[in-house]
Amino acid sequence: MLSGEKILITGPAGRIAYGIAKTLATHNEVWGVARFSDPSARAEVEALGVTTSALDLGDPDFSELPSDFTYLLHIAADFGEDYERGLRVNAEGTGLLLSHCRKAKAALVMSTLSVYKPHSDPFHAFAEDDPIGDQLLPNPQPYSIVKIAEEAVARYCAREFDLPITIARMGSAYGDRGGLPLWHLQAIAADKPVVVRWDPLPYSPIHYDDINAQVEALLDAATVPAMIVNWAGDEPVTVQAWSAFFAELLGVGVDLQVQEVPGASRGSVGDRTMRFSLTGPCRVDWKVGFRDMAAHYYPDRVR
Repeated sequence: MLSGEKILITGPAGRIAYGIAKTLATHNEVWGVARFSDPSARAEVEALGVTTSALDLGDPDFSELPSDFTYLLHIAADFGEDYERGLRVNAEGTGLLLSHCRKAKAALVMSTLSVYKPHSDPFHAFAEDDPIGDQLLPNPQPYSIVKIAEEAVARYCAREFDLPITIARMGSAYGDRGGLPLWHLQAIAADKPVVVRWDPLPYSPIHYDDINAQVEALLDAATVPAMIVNWAGDEPVTVQAWSAFFAELLGVGVDLQVQEVPGASRGSVGDRTMRFSLTGPCRVDWKVGFRDMAAHYYPDRVR
């Protein structure tokens, strides 16, 4: 992993960035910025050895934040349902942040697989050059739009500041700090239905351990113009399959209900080809990772 660097991470208390901060803080000077509205979350991050600073990317004040970071990992995002707030934080805030860190060796800006235009085939593996478009996700609806705007701003900054950038489109991240599969695990454990928008509904799950291990390779791949890569797992897995696996682990049944969302994507599978060429294969098999997550949250129930 990286060593001896001065690294800025946004959203370090979040479910994805926390593990990255923990991994990097051992051998680097790591700073973390967020609003830190929860003091306990800030204390948890500082316990890793991370220097924290309160910052709202919707109206950022960089006066107390150094500008000599060697790497930037922009992981934070606004997931709200207000388009104006979403654009201000995710798009404008990204531009202001990249401008502040323009002297860095490289930056990684995290986007999402949901920026792709919906496809009629649930198992279509979206490639980085596929068309983008609003996936009309039921919650939160603005997310794909504001992340497309964020990507455009990041692409501009790479060229304007001659700053190597990797735009990483995240798949379904999961592990001990949660993620989409956890919602389904919790529903099954509580004997509640798992509601999906299509049958089958495949994703490209990627474990936090793989995400942490792949950071350096994705930073090394940063270029001008910006590099775009799907940051997703190696194997497509349907919600139906992982829900059945969770039910088996807990020794219960599962009630799967389909509520179609017109216009939404029927699947969210990312083509792994480019990421594989940069990072090599993922190390955590999905069944191993899902079992570990279930055991973490329900240690007394997992078979």
